[in-house]
Amino acid sequence: MPDYHFEEYVYLAGLTHKTALIAWGGFFFRVHDDGSGFKLVDDGDLDHVFPPRDETIGERSRSYGPALVTLYDARSGELCQTRAATLENHVEFTELRSDTAYRYEVQVNGRPWAEGVLRDWGADAEGRVGLLASNRKYDNRFRTLPHPTEPAGVTFAVIGDFGTGVRRPSKPNSRQREVAAALEAAVDAEGVQLILTTGDNVYAQRKLLGLAIGGQGDEDDDWFFTYYQPYRYIINRVPVFPSVGNHDSGETEFVNDDREQVYDNFYIKTRFAAEAVAGRASLVPGLFYRFRCGRDVEFIAVDSSKASIVSGHRYFMDRDNLAFLEAGFAPDGPDQPRWRVPFFHHPPYTAGPNHNNSASVIESLVKPWLIPGGVRAAFCGHEHNFQHVEAAGIHYFVTGGAGKVAVERPRRQRFDTAMVRAWAGRAHFLLARISENELVVRPVAPGSTAALEDLPLTDPDGMPVPTPIRVTVS
Repeated sequence: MPDYHFEEYVYLAGLTHKTALIAWGGFFFRVHDDGSGFKLVDDGDLDHVFPPRDETIGERSRSYGPALVTLYDARSGELCQTRAATLENHVEFTELRSDTAYRYEVQVNGRPWAEGVLRDWGADAEGRVGLLASNRKYDNRFRTLPHPTEPAGVTFAVIGDFGTGVRRPSKPNSRQREVAAALEAAVDAEGVQLILTTGDNVYAQRKLLGLAIGGQGDEDDDWFFTYYQPYRYIINRVPVFPSVGNHDSGETEFVNDDREQVYDNFYIKTRFAAEAVAGRASLVPGLFYRFRCGRDVEFIAVDSSKASIVSGHRYFMDRDNLAFLEAGFAPDGPDQPRWRVPFFHHPPYTAGPNHNNSASVIESLVKPWLIPGGVRAAFCGHEHNFQHVEAAGIHYFVTGGAGKVAVERPRRQRFDTAMVRAWAGRAHFLLARISENELVVRPVAPGSTAALEDLPLTDPDGMPVPTPIRVTVS
C-alpha cells in the first residue's frame, strides 16, 4: 500500500460581530517511493487512502473524529467557550463580544490539529517546487466585527480573479503567490478585518481544443493550490466574503459544478441560510447576501454571473432575488447605512482590453438599484487589471489582478468610453478603509520586500495618478 501524507489545515470560515465559525480539514499527498517528494491526491483517488474518503475539507466534508475547539480572550488569556463537534469538521461560537480579539485551539481525536511541523507548497534552494517542511506556525486568532449599531471604521482588502494557483513558478502574467504574500503583510501591518472577493475564485478547468468544457474547480483538491495554500496563514485569522465570477459558475464552465464547490469551501449555507430566512441573503438562484460592519457600513454581495455563456439573463435580474435587492438598496430607508458597498464580478464600465462596458449591468443593476440606493463606491473584477471609474456619482474599482494579469494598455478611446480615471496593468490587491464619511482605497503591488508597495497608476494620457484614492459622502 503506498505511503500517504496528510497535511492539516484550520481556518476561520465565517465571522460576524457575535459569531465565529471555525473549520478544519486537510489534503492527502502520495509520498514518492524514494521519499523525494509529494503528489497531491485527486478527490477521485481518495478511496485509496485509509480510511477512504470522498471529500477532505469544506462544509460537506465527513468528520475526522470527535473534536473540541477552545476559545480564549486574546488579551487576558481567559477561557471563554468550548464547542464540540462529532459529525462535522466545524463549530460555531455564538454570543461573542463585538470588536474583541480571541484566540482558539482545535483538537481532534484528543490531539492538537495542525500543530507540529507544517508543510507548505514552495520551491527549495535548487528551485524545485513541492511540499516542503516549513518553519511556519498557525497563529489562530481573530477579532469580531464591530457591532451593527456602533460607529466604527473598517479596514478591508479586496482581491479578484485570483484563482490561478501556485502549483508552478510564477510568471509575469500569473502572480498569485506574490500577491498573497503582500496581502499577508497587509493583514499584519494594517489590521485588515475582512477580505472581499470580486469573483473568479478558481480557474482550474478541463479543456478540449482550447475550449473549457467542464469545471475542475468542483473538487477539494482543485482548491489546494488556488485558495487554501496561498492564503493559509491569512484565512485562519481573517474572514473571506466571496462573490461569484463567470469561472465559478456555468457561465463559462457550461456546468455549475464549481459554484457548488464555492458554496462548500466558503461555508455559504452555514453562514447565510438564516440570513436568507431574514431577507438578508438570497442563495438560490445565485449568491446574494449583505452584512453590517459597524453602524455606517454595509457590504452587499451581488451575483452578476449568468446561467450560461449564451444566456443574457444575469442572476440579479431573476425575480426570486427582487426582494433582496429592494431591501438592500432601498432609498432613504429607516436603517440605511452611510456606506452601501456592493461587490460583484462584472464591471459596468471597463476600458478593457478584454471586455467592454456591460449594458445589462448598467441598465439592470446600476440604474435601478445602485444609483437610487445612494451607492458611492463599488468593487468589481473580471478585467485582469486595475481601473478606477467614476460614473453618475459612483466610484467603481475594478480589481482583477490578484492572480491573472493583463498587462496590455487599453486604447485611449476606450478609456474615455468607460470614464476611466486611473489604470494599472500589474498584479495587485486593494487595501481599503472606511472611516465615517471617507473611503480610502490604496492599490497595493507585490514587492521584493515585506513592505507594502503602492501600485503605480496612470491616467488615460499616461500621466501619474497619486494614491491613495479618496471617496467621500456627506
